[in-house]
Amino acid sequence: MARRKRTAMGLWFDMASLGVEASQVISLRLARIAAGGAKGESESRRMVEEKVAAASRAGMTLATGGSPEAVIRQLRRKVRANRRRLSS
Repeated sequence: MARRKRTAMGLWFDMASLGVEASQVISLRLARIAAGGAKGESESRRMVEEKVAAASRAGMTLATGGSPEAVIRQLRRKVRANRRRLSS
């Protein structure tokens, strides 16, 4: 995939895409949790663990000189993986 030139518009697009993708994952997760059972319980735990790990990773990226764009890319990659996993 071709890398977009770093622009304010590119960052805006990535953040907007992250918001849309995250809302899809929230819907899929809530459906799984509402269904209950072992899968719902597992998803609840996984969600919390992922939030803590993502916040830590974002902090480390920024603390070591990484850009906000890098953080957004990391988050989008994880959100897309969750969407694929929850959709199957």
